[in-house]
Amino acid sequence: MIKTDKKKLTINDIAKLCGVGKSTVSRVINQDPMVNEETRQKVNQIIEKYQFTPSKSARAMRGYSNRSFGIIMTRLDSYAENQAVSSMLPIFYQNNIDPIILESQFKPEKVDEHIKMLTRQKVDGIVFFAFSGIDINKLSNWKQKMVVIARPLEGFVSICHDDESAVKNLMHYFHKQKNYQQISYIGINVHDETTGLLRYQSYLHYCQQQGLTPHAQLGELNYQSGYMLAKEILTTSPQAILCATDSLAFGVQKYLSEQNMNHIDVACIGRNDLLAFLFPQTKFYRLGFRESGKEAANILIKMAKEDVPPQKIIIPSDKLN
Repeated sequence: MIKTDKKKLTINDIAKLCGVGKSTVSRVINQDPMVNEETRQKVNQIIEKYQFTPSKSARAMRGYSNRSFGIIMTRLDSYAENQAVSSMLPIFYQNNIDPIILESQFKPEKVDEHIKMLTRQKVDGIVFFAFSGIDINKLSNWKQKMVVIARPLEGFVSICHDDESAVKNLMHYFHKQKNYQQISYIGINVHDETTGLLRYQSYLHYCQQQGLTPHAQLGELNYQSGYMLAKEILTTSPQAILCATDSLAFGVQKYLSEQNMNHIDVACIGRNDLLAFLFPQTKFYRLGFRESGKEAANILIKMAKEDVPPQKIIIPSDKLN
């Protein structure tokens, strides 16, 4: 018979109540994104019903230290963010730190939920992939326990990428090396301050400096948007199209391929191995997410030991290929 006293309930008990293995329960507790959603809900219902909390001794028996870090990504399917996380994890594992990976989906309310959950879990630090619309006041308690990636937040350690140089170098390649005058741009709506506004402004600034006529279409951060905007941008008869992200470039290249238009060059910010495999003619500018992931992991570990002053760290991005 399974005991249901919440003070004595164990992971084995939760597993039996759910009809799954204890390793599955452990993965649900640690927010493993690879767990089947139906299974996750079933386990969480039992955990909530009995208000189960894993003990520190149970965590130690599973080979974990008492330390854990949260990682709040914007999208689990983001190629760039996965590069960063994949470079963090080995560092965390080497230091016996248990990562808890969560997804915000660019929703501030999701971030609020995740922060509350991580607070209850008593994590020792958080890596946060930031985006526009975040209420910085709700993060104030984490200033000495959080490293922010992608955009700067006042009062935090922020690791950013050199978006302006990325745009400038790709435009220089098209304009000076390829001698193109008709260079169009497909980007993200400017409500996103970094991927959207900053990269778009950098494109406009280059065009202004060099006497080029800008032609731009802005949309959402997905393949479908790139595909739809490609049709619109072709009315400007571009020799080349600069895409703000690899996701947009996927959509653009698919549309051009379907139209048998192989005479238009395409470039994007951020290297994607699948895009390079399917459309090897694409020009890439790598931002260095692997490097920012390593930097974030090492700084967060350091912050757990000593005070680290707020600062903005720019990761050099000079890989044009």
